[in-house]
Amino acid sequence: MHISFLLHNAYGIGGTIRTTFNLAQVLAERHDVEIVSVFRHREEPMLGAPAGVLMRHLVDLRKDSPDYDGKHPDYTRPAKVFPRGDGRWKQYSRLTDARIAAHLKSLRADVVVGTRPGLNIHIARQAPRGLVRVGQEHLTLDGHGYRLRREIGHRYALLDAVTTVTEADAQSYRTRVKLPGVRIESVPNSVPAPSVAPADPAAKWVIAAGRLTKVKRYDLLVKAFSKVVAARPDWRLRIYGTGDATGNEKNALRALIEQRGLHNHVFLMGPANPLEPEWVKGSIAAVTSSLESFGMTIVEAMRCGVPVVSTDCPHGPGEIIEDGVDGRLVPVGDADAIADALLALISDDDLRRRTGQAALQAAERFDPARIAERHEALFTELVARGAGGRSRGALRDTMHRARGTVLDGAYALRYKAADVIRKGKTA
Repeated sequence: MHISFLLHNAYGIGGTIRTTFNLAQVLAERHDVEIVSVFRHREEPMLGAPAGVLMRHLVDLRKDSPDYDGKHPDYTRPAKVFPRGDGRWKQYSRLTDARIAAHLKSLRADVVVGTRPGLNIHIARQAPRGLVRVGQEHLTLDGHGYRLRREIGHRYALLDAVTTVTEADAQSYRTRVKLPGVRIESVPNSVPAPSVAPADPAAKWVIAAGRLTKVKRYDLLVKAFSKVVAARPDWRLRIYGTGDATGNEKNALRALIEQRGLHNHVFLMGPANPLEPEWVKGSIAAVTSSLESFGMTIVEAMRCGVPVVSTDCPHGPGEIIEDGVDGRLVPVGDADAIADALLALISDDDLRRRTGQAALQAAERFDPARIAERHEALFTELVARGAGGRSRGALRDTMHRARGTVLDGAYALRYKAADVIRKGKTA
């Protein structure tokens, strides 16, 4: 098969990029695979190009490039196809509308895979008939605003399949979005085997990693660690990650650490890439999020033999961790429960060792080769049934494209009215 992935920006850092690279590299061992990045802002991918995969881009934002698109007249005109409800909408434009449309029109592949809602909608609207269209959901249906959920409910009907990273989110799509004839499958993200030796269960460090944002609730972790330090002052906590441009969350965490007198016990380490050498410096990992679309850091830690204490938040942790066997699940927002779960592992060396070994074994199910097999089976089935279902698919396409024209007109009027009101208020 020829499989083409459409990615927002393959040259940055993020969970969607990592898992797409992992999947593409394994699939490329048996298939013709390419990754098409809408944007390119640097010479080489920060995560390294996946072996055997053709890399292409549509909009060049390298200022020293002869093909620099930042001064194109359509680059500053707002997108009409990419949906406003997608959080990346402001980065898209009439230029991306045209480049993505031209790319999809000329695409000679068996399967095209979108990796975020805005790109899935482009594929639904613009990919030619006869091409298997798959939309991946790397966040969650609940995590999208009403405007985007409404457009998903209409546009995704033209896809052949939607894959989610958790079964909980797949159930949301099956029960709350009417997508007759569209396959809804849950396939988790993949994490390769680490290139370092497993963690030493004797290490007296707790490790956490992820963006310094409110949803990660690192404030809760710091408060919980106050209780840990009171009982076991020989243990310490490292938090890896970077915040937004304002630095507000990082500053708030620093203030909380000082307030609690934890400056010798809790350390904000900044970003680290790769993370594997940092995971294995600890013997316990902590995830205190109020929401996770999957939980890549949980799997990464487990693959390094580090058991994870995690909040049982929607949607991923409960599908990754078996409570009391390869990690611990605690109630969301409960600092005492987090502290108690950490202390239970800290206070029992044998339990920590057994749980770490169980985590190492359990995480093998997320190996890229196993995850790629599931995607490959789905793609193969959809390609095989494509010829037989094409006549019904053409009728479905025609009906939905006609309804889409009406929807586009309604959205255009609504946005124009909203702009007029906004300008009136600021006048």
